[in-house]
Amino acid sequence: MKKAGIIGGIGPASTLDYYNSVISGCMRKINDGNYPEIVINSVNMTEMMSYVTAGRLDKLAALLVRAVTELFQAGAQFAAIASNTPHIVFGEVSARSPIPLISIVDTTCAYVKHMDLQRVLVIGTLFTMNSGLYSTALEKYGVSAIAPTADEQKEIYSLFFPNLENGLVVPGDKQKMLALINGIIRRENAGTLLLGCTELPLMIRPGDIDTVLIDTTRIHIDAIVDYMTGNKYAG
Repeated sequence: MKKAGIIGGIGPASTLDYYNSVISGCMRKINDGNYPEIVINSVNMTEMMSYVTAGRLDKLAALLVRAVTELFQAGAQFAAIASNTPHIVFGEVSARSPIPLISIVDTTCAYVKHMDLQRVLVIGTLFTMNSGLYSTALEKYGVSAIAPTADEQKEIYSLFFPNLENGLVVPGDKQKMLALINGIIRRENAGTLLLGCTELPLMIRPGDIDTVLIDTTRIHIDAIVDYMTGNKYAG
């Protein structure tokens, strides 16, 4: 198996999910009793978000290039960023990376296209929702991405950040979130909900929403496992 590098800490709860799920996924695929090798570089989420908020994408890219270079120096043969929002600079980071990178956006869009899904409601951090991170990518696959209104985006973000970053699901916030999302789905006639934040699957689970649910975290983890075990994509 290839040695994986994960840029984590953004946030800590989903980084734990990546670590545990990559290990279990590799062991299921290989089934020879060996454990995969994983290097995690946990970066400062506060620093990262400060660059996002200030629009300093140059500093965000520099932070991630430094992080992936450190993973390479630690022996990682490829890497992945365990968060959606930083993928706004994925192209630049990938071009400057000494090792192949697996994109959560690219793998998710390929999955959506493979499933022949048409109208996708995208939720996530404010930056993910208002930057067009997924809408631009999905359009290349002929898929229509739906964004909540500006006010809805703010409410969605307030209902999961920062609690979910620390693995905390507040029951009242979850119920408000589900009611809000269900209303948008009905209004927009959306057949699919895309969880564009790696912590959102902690709050929104299969069966919570009466529509197709796209878990970008799980899709990304599956792509990492495939690559580690000798299959498919890294670009």
